[in-house]
Amino acid sequence: MNTAQTTVPETSKNTKAEDQDTIETYDNLYSKNDYGTLDYPVNARYLDLHKSYLNWIRWHWHEEMEILIVDQGVAEVSTDDDSYLIRPGQGLIINQNVMHCIHAQDKKQCTFHSLVFHPDYIFGHKSNYLQTQYLLPMQNYQLFKVFLLDESAPWHERMLRTLMEVIEVNMTQNFGYEIATKGYLCHFWAELLRQLPQTETVSPPRISQDEQRVKEAMLYIRTHHAEPLTLQEIADSIHVSKSECCRCFSRTLQMSPFEYLMKYRIYESTKKLMDDEQDFGSIADLALSVGFNNTSYYNKLFKKFLGCTPTYYRTHKVLHQEPERGTLSYFL
Repeated sequence: MNTAQTTVPETSKNTKAEDQDTIETYDNLYSKNDYGTLDYPVNARYLDLHKSYLNWIRWHWHEEMEILIVDQGVAEVSTDDDSYLIRPGQGLIINQNVMHCIHAQDKKQCTFHSLVFHPDYIFGHKSNYLQTQYLLPMQNYQLFKVFLLDESAPWHERMLRTLMEVIEVNMTQNFGYEIATKGYLCHFWAELLRQLPQTETVSPPRISQDEQRVKEAMLYIRTHHAEPLTLQEIADSIHVSKSECCRCFSRTLQMSPFEYLMKYRIYESTKKLMDDEQDFGSIADLALSVGFNNTSYYNKLFKKFLGCTPTYYRTHKVLHQEPERGTLSYFL
């Protein structure tokens, strides 16, 4: 099988980019997006990162498991502690509640199939034997945050083929597709459990201390980004020293707290620049409203991250007409 050659229903390719590629989050980075319904928590899409807002999918997490299968280009998926390059013929399984972001390598075109589903669709909402025997070990498996699938390995190829069947039946939605989906997902889950090293005991889910601290610090920055924040204040918000705060950010997001703060402020300003109905006054007023008290510095950072001035950005709607110029990666 070559996943890069898999036929994609035209209905999926014709979906508007703004309907499928934008991720909105709550302050704790939990995704606001709907991935199916309570009765049918399954969502399959065909995504084009080149059409995404800022040419990437921002940091987020959700209770559902997610599988990406690359069709064209190279997708880079980052988690709190690593990054993964996914090429055509490869897929990536992202476990539940794992914080991640996705962007195209080298800002080139990248399209991929996305399947997001909640395991409750397989095992039910109430605690039962199947959940204890087959779901909890996967949820609590400490080594399984993400898992790379490559069609060159026979059992990986079987998994990719099964997952593409799930995606295709959900794209076409012929009669009985919900039943077919459950069957395919059961097959996928059983195969994955058979192949992963077995754990003898079920331990409580564990979120790394770094990830938890960074999530709390990111929430603090999002809430107070317009204020004159200091590193000491950010560190105090998660009850660590300044040096430990920097190490947590470096290990988790590969950037400093200050860099995250600057990028988030720029991001907030782009939202105001793109809103034709919002009157923010002058560029100096805009800069001040998102936490910059120096307009020259704001303009300098804006051009560094986005390749143009704020005025040009607003006038030409850069991100919608020239998405390759939007390079604000690794921030929310």
